[in-house]
Amino acid sequence: MDMSWKDAYQRLRFAEPEEGVLEVLLSSPGRLNAADAQMHRELAYVWRDIDADESISAVLVRGEGGAFSAGGDFELIEEMISDYDALVRVWKEARDLVYNVINCSKPTVAALEGPAVGAGLAVALLCDITVAGKSARILDGHTRLGVAAGDHSAIVWPLLVGLNKAKYYLLLNEPMSGEEAERLGLVSLCVEDPEVYGRALEIARRLAKGSPTALRWSKYALNNWLRLAGPTFDTSLALEFLGFMGPDAKEGLASLKDKRKPNFQKKAPL
Repeated sequence: MDMSWKDAYQRLRFAEPEEGVLEVLLSSPGRLNAADAQMHRELAYVWRDIDADESISAVLVRGEGGAFSAGGDFELIEEMISDYDALVRVWKEARDLVYNVINCSKPTVAALEGPAVGAGLAVALLCDITVAGKSARILDGHTRLGVAAGDHSAIVWPLLVGLNKAKYYLLLNEPMSGEEAERLGLVSLCVEDPEVYGRALEIARRLAKGSPTALRWSKYALNNWLRLAGPTFDTSLALEFLGFMGPDAKEGLASLKDKRKPNFQKKAPL
């Protein structure tokens, strides 16, 4: 496997657990793999390198240390709130992350353990097959922060669980276990926590040994369901990032840092 391009990455680690299978490890030790500015950028653009590497037949994505990702870190959110150029940069990365995962031709598998929030959750749920542990904690997180549920949620949640269930979990910022996610169809499989990686690797192995054209062309056609939702996704992402310029995002971040309930403005501008 050609891994010469991997040196450009700092927050993602790579391995080849099986021939033709690339393992992508989200690595932010001691921080539940929260996505700082560097990881957010890398999660957006690694899929282009993966797609271009002909030695890769399948991809397995997981988090380091039994957690997938705790979402965007506070420093990144503060930068977005205070710096317009940073806000625009992260908006473009968030847009490219979703479309690059969808457009990557290689079959992708996510091994979802522990907390999965934000950009990390976007990757996990946009993978072709997602294996979750029973005690995984899936949380969109946006409305608690005081911004619209943009990111990946509008493009994939209604398709997977239906519009009413998507509204329930996204508007109320309700956490979901791996068992509940499988019952609703948000993830492909739910297994006992110690079995997550092994089961995901088994699936990646099977995909790597399959017909490349059959699998990749099937994936391309199936992902047209997601591409059809592109305008909805683009709108949700634009409204999310517009929200970072308002008072609710500031209050949401402050309340998270203070570990208290937020006191959002009572009168909405819309």
